[in-house]
Amino acid sequence: MADGLTTGALECLYTGTVWAEGPLWVPSTQTVRWSDIPNNRILEFDPATGAVRDYAQNVEFTNGRTLDHDGSVVQCSHGRRRVERDRNGTVTGLVDSFRGHRLNSPNDVVIAGDASIWFTDPPYGILPGTTEGHEGEQEYGGCYVFRLDPASGNLDAVITDLVHPNGLAFSPDETVLYVADTAGPSHGVPLRIVAYDVRDAACGPGRVVVELPDGRPADGLRVDVEGRIWTSAGPAVRIYSPSFELLASIDVPETVSNLCFGGPDGRDLYLTATTSLYRIRTSTSDAAGRNIPSTHP
Repeated sequence: MADGLTTGALECLYTGTVWAEGPLWVPSTQTVRWSDIPNNRILEFDPATGAVRDYAQNVEFTNGRTLDHDGSVVQCSHGRRRVERDRNGTVTGLVDSFRGHRLNSPNDVVIAGDASIWFTDPPYGILPGTTEGHEGEQEYGGCYVFRLDPASGNLDAVITDLVHPNGLAFSPDETVLYVADTAGPSHGVPLRIVAYDVRDAACGPGRVVVELPDGRPADGLRVDVEGRIWTSAGPAVRIYSPSFELLASIDVPETVSNLCFGGPDGRDLYLTATTSLYRIRTSTSDAAGRNIPSTHP
């Protein structure tokens, strides 16, 4: 257990995906939306009834998603190699290229208080033999973290020194961006979380704040209102203090890919883990504050 940070038992809510990813609490429908990437579909879980339905099929291998200020969902598409917006089922593209070259396969996304869209762009959806997109080339020559200004349409590469940037989350005051690098020892780097100071819409030099042992990648992560980092870590969720001390671990029967806070008061933690969706009750909520019930239509 998590020493007071969780207040209930881990529940398995649904089983039947090949690789579950990208969970998001959607306040307007009071549901959890997530991806089954290889099966090319998006699912929704209704905690009021326990029902699970296919929200959409043939979705071009969507992955991570987040809630925009207007209540619409911004999501990453491996297949379309873009970041896109889903507004009540109508999907439109936001960005798919950088300096005239296609993006790799956008993976995870967060939105800052100024409405800018920050996302990671590793190659997992274009690798040879992929079941999470379409094989392709890395056209701009790297795997970057980007910031999109939706007002101007400008796309800036804010982090260029990671191998495979993946999950990301801001500190509560948005002065630090945490990014998981899931390349691992096969690429000569540890599985790690790297912190970047953010100032004037740009990132300073990175510093490694967490290294995960035993081949446990930090894939998706969230930061709670107290600045604690909640990260996937193989068959577990690990919780780190704002000073990066390991506080607790939640054991999960499957490899965890990602997580989000949600529920009526924002304190339910939903986990996507290989074939399943899980939930555990916590004593905290998301630092972003937009997964707590809101006034969004």
